[in-house]
Amino acid sequence: MTSTPFLADWTVTNDRGETVAVTLPHDAMIGERRDAAAPSWAHGGYFPGGRYRYTTTWAPGPAIAGKEVSLRFEGVYRHSSVTLDGRHVGGAVNGYTEFEARLDPYVVPGRTHTIEVDVDNSATPSARWYTGSGISRPVWLEVRDRVHVVTGGVELVTVVEGDTTRVRVDVSLTNPDREPVEVTVVLSRGGQRSARSSVTDGPFVDVDFELEDAARWSADDPALHDLEVVLRADGFERDRFASKVGLRAIALDPARGFLVNGEPALLRGANVHHDNGVLGAATFPGAERRRVRILKEIGFNAIRSAHNPASRALVEACDELGMYLIDEAYDGWYDHKNTHDDADAFDDTWRDQLSSMVRKDALSPSVVMYSIGNENGEALEPRGRRTAATMAAHLRALDPTRFVTIGVNLLGATFAGLGGGFAKEPSSAAAKAAPDMTSTALNALSNRFGMLAAWIPRLSGADRATRDLWTSFDVAGYNYGTARYEKDAALHPDRLVVGTETMPGDLARNWALVERLPTLIGDFMWAGWDYIGESGAGSWAYGTRRAPFMKPYPHLTSGMGIVDITGDTTGAPVQLARAVWGSLDGPAITVRPLDVAPGPHAATSWRATDAVASWSWAGSEGRTAEFEVYAVEDEVELIVNGRSIGRRAAGRLRGFVARFRAPYAPGRVVAIGYRNGVAVSRSELRTAGPARVRVIAEDPLGTAPTDVCHVRVELVDEHGVVDTAARDVVTVSLRGPAVLAGFGNGATATEESFTDAEHSTHRGRALAVIRSTGESGTIAVTVTSRHHGSDALVVRTSTEEGALAR
Repeated sequence: MTSTPFLADWTVTNDRGETVAVTLPHDAMIGERRDAAAPSWAHGGYFPGGRYRYTTTWAPGPAIAGKEVSLRFEGVYRHSSVTLDGRHVGGAVNGYTEFEARLDPYVVPGRTHTIEVDVDNSATPSARWYTGSGISRPVWLEVRDRVHVVTGGVELVTVVEGDTTRVRVDVSLTNPDREPVEVTVVLSRGGQRSARSSVTDGPFVDVDFELEDAARWSADDPALHDLEVVLRADGFERDRFASKVGLRAIALDPARGFLVNGEPALLRGANVHHDNGVLGAATFPGAERRRVRILKEIGFNAIRSAHNPASRALVEACDELGMYLIDEAYDGWYDHKNTHDDADAFDDTWRDQLSSMVRKDALSPSVVMYSIGNENGEALEPRGRRTAATMAAHLRALDPTRFVTIGVNLLGATFAGLGGGFAKEPSSAAAKAAPDMTSTALNALSNRFGMLAAWIPRLSGADRATRDLWTSFDVAGYNYGTARYEKDAALHPDRLVVGTETMPGDLARNWALVERLPTLIGDFMWAGWDYIGESGAGSWAYGTRRAPFMKPYPHLTSGMGIVDITGDTTGAPVQLARAVWGSLDGPAITVRPLDVAPGPHAATSWRATDAVASWSWAGSEGRTAEFEVYAVEDEVELIVNGRSIGRRAAGRLRGFVARFRAPYAPGRVVAIGYRNGVAVSRSELRTAGPARVRVIAEDPLGTAPTDVCHVRVELVDEHGVVDTAARDVVTVSLRGPAVLAGFGNGATATEESFTDAEHSTHRGRALAVIRSTGESGTIAVTVTSRHHGSDALVVRTSTEEGALAR
């Protein structure tokens, strides 16, 4: 099989009749004008829905004669229909489902054919977050011989026994004429090559390897092998399949937890939505790789793809960099969570959806678990429990090598167990008698009542509502169920539990339980990375003590991520995570912002602190600064402009944080960490001096049209200190074979567009993402500010770096 990117020379026409040229992947929604009255409301970041028609032409050459030819779409949001010369050839309801459109029955070599993809996302809200619109994931032209490896038809089973690694490679092939086919499988790494062959005239073949001292994959050591499968018949090569694979064995043990290659592994998890911030919903390998890299640098070793199947690019980044992945299929089932979601199609489509997800993940060592849903209240009712059991069994039949879970909101389960209405079927009498307690309503309740809501799951109703459900799953996924961890470890000692969603501010308490309870295998905070939609849900409101859960326009992002949409990691929640997981090399000083209205504020349950790592607050002289210093040391001393403010206890017994107060004055803040009374570490913050704009390219740029380079824009002094009090408007211009793919900052509220070349800074920072046009050459990037000068850099494209490969 040959698999070729099919990304260039498309046009897209919106429902206003406007047509522009685009290169896929493409998010048509991110460039639309936001509006406070948009039906998507805060769920969708106040973006409008729309209907779009993507069009291209294709003139196949003679090489396709006698071959199977398809277009494989990794994801189109949503309600897509693919036509070839007006004939329907494929499509999907779900916007995250991979699907193929078969072309060969209708194409003629040498003739120019018209391909159109109609995308209907006009009815919103269709989800509880920003979805994007259009062909947001890559498209591939696939040409296959009549004898070929089935898509997703190569599976790998690894068994670890001491120094021996046993590997079985299962190959499914299409062989319509039952020709004798020699199947050769090759595993290689670092110059070591193992090959095995087998002959079959049927649709399946197994090839076994026994390897001594083979490098094994784990998040700590993501060793990858090259796998190649070659089919030969009648002396000719008929098909060739290649992939990166990891050799790893996973297991569950109530006495030892989650095991990788026989050793316990605790999941330090981040919930991650699908959008890429300033790029919108469009998926780029470099953006996903950067996100995984940054999360791993903080200390995360696991991701949950909330709440839809992860893109191939994210899965491959997890494979390459070492990150365990829970791949999640759904947020909603057959009951509507949103007015225009796909609940009505669920019963007819879920089998194809799960099968597509399994095919995508078949050879990825990072994927250790599938989740069939998130906060699906249906699962707490008889019909839903039967549905859950059937889905879990279907997944195990497709893939017996991975585990199955579901995320259940324990607050909602408590209400259900006590006879309340939680996501009742719309037609049921109970639904008419009591209002639906949806996921959004539960979030608002948790936000309003804080610790009270957090402790309600201790009531017996939660156990009563879920105990039958959990018998269908390998691991029980608890959303906001910290209050039940110890209780259920005693009640159900054989039940493995993972915290599928937790509050970032609870990490110290949660992680102590993960380390102590063998049945609690990990913690996934909501959220590891900020995202568009659920606008303002994690944003603090200043000058008031009351604020709605989701905020009015122009709020854009959720504000729930401990990393903002640009990848900035200077917030206090990141420092807490680093302290809890032992990756801090000294005290981390953060300060509650002084550039906001003084007086009362309305915090949110998803953001326990708004402090950031800065001592640059021009105009705030004399105001009381509130310090949060995160440290693993026993004590921390804080020195502000040469004067000691005192020493405070820190470390594990104090939740890894020491708090101080002092008047703000420009200068230097020093924190000294003490262990057993001895100073062992030191860190500092300085006030920025006169600042100028600085641009830094974070990653290389290849020549594939999906290659991107992230360019940080910062207002810094001569020592590289960012002036977080500085605000400016900056403009990006490019010269060379690249385009500006997205530009913005980490502010949760803005009226600016990510598609414009001009944008404001936020806390002294912004992020530009440039995209290769597919040609080699040199790109000059110039950033000009209104008040802080300009800076430039040169990016040279390279075929050695960043190229998308399959």
